[in-house]
Amino acid sequence: MLSRAGPALARPTTTALQTARLVKQTALFIVTGGAQGLGLTLAEALVEAGGHVYCLDRQSEPSKSFLDTKERLAHRFEGTLHYRKVDVQYAAEVDDVVSAIAKEHSRLDGLIAAAGIQYVKPALEYPPNEVPNMMNVNFGGVFLSAVSCAKQMVKYNTPGSMVLIGSMSGLNANKGFTSSVYNSSKAAVIQLGRNLAMEWGKIISADGERKAIRVNVLCPGNIMTPMVEKNFADDPGLKKIWEEANMMGRISEMHEYRGAALFMLSDASSFMTGSHLVIDGGYTAW
Repeated sequence: MLSRAGPALARPTTTALQTARLVKQTALFIVTGGAQGLGLTLAEALVEAGGHVYCLDRQSEPSKSFLDTKERLAHRFEGTLHYRKVDVQYAAEVDDVVSAIAKEHSRLDGLIAAAGIQYVKPALEYPPNEVPNMMNVNFGGVFLSAVSCAKQMVKYNTPGSMVLIGSMSGLNANKGFTSSVYNSSKAAVIQLGRNLAMEWGKIISADGERKAIRVNVLCPGNIMTPMVEKNFADDPGLKKIWEEANMMGRISEMHEYRGAALFMLSDASSFMTGSHLVIDGGYTAW
């Protein structure tokens, strides 16, 4: 009889995915929250697959992580990686940057909306001003980014795909983690994905027929990101709680979401819209 006791499963290797045929070599993608963390990791996968990727973030200059990634990708793949400063809370700013990028390429094929923040505090101690701040970035920023990209997809007649980054936290309460507003913001993103998929299911006229802008939500489990590393530093016991809370007994790595994002953005998922894909090591399956 098998037991859950004992060492965790071995971690998967980080070998490059064979992705060259998943996206068109002319495809143009925007990734918000792309300066570092999960957004940058997914942007890297798109470049390896041949896409031209613009990472948007609120830092004035790209991070060292971004520059290191850009250098590593240079001359190795047909895709390209770029950076633009944007604060996703401001519609005019988002529209200006997104429209300029789309105009330069006369198309826009996809969006990964990964910009987000986190604030950990029990509800009874939660500063009231942090509630709209959290929702403005985690929900409002995703909404504004999606709408801005949809406008350009319609303008250039390019049926595209969007991946909104939700979280398993939008589906449950996390063990040992008091962040009710963050979790609620991610639940809102999941519901947003359903509604935008409904609105944009037949929005683009291409080749004499109505075509979709597809919208889906990727819901990761606990990931070892800079944001999560800070959580572990603030609460040393949290890592063990999270590891024991899923069926695989470990925290996921950012590269483990690359394949899912590529699938959702490519024609491999051509009949998928309004869905949320949960990748959480079995956390929500108990």
